[in-house]
Amino acid sequence: MTVFAVEYVYGAESAEIRNATRPAHREWTAGLAQEGALLASGPYGDGAGALLIFNADDESALNELLRQDPFAAAGAISGTRTMAWAPVTGLLAGHAG
Repeated sequence: MTVFAVEYVYGAESAEIRNATRPAHREWTAGLAQEGALLASGPYGDGAGALLIFNADDESALNELLRQDPFAAAGAISGTRTMAWAPVTGLLAGHAG
């Protein structure tokens, strides 16, 4: 397994879509957290985006997972940045495979 940091960027015009879709998005993230696929997630304080930390076999598997996000299906995400990440210190250390 590889740990990935995923940054969502939200457009200012997507606030209404995000508000309507947020319950389904949070249900999706909660299910992934229960499965161990999502290690942490949350919005930035300025509302311009969010950071999600995933465990996935590879980037292809991660991308398939991200397509299932209700925010993605609703068009609430204007940009995504994905990076493999190797946490070496702190609570997430040791999750990188």
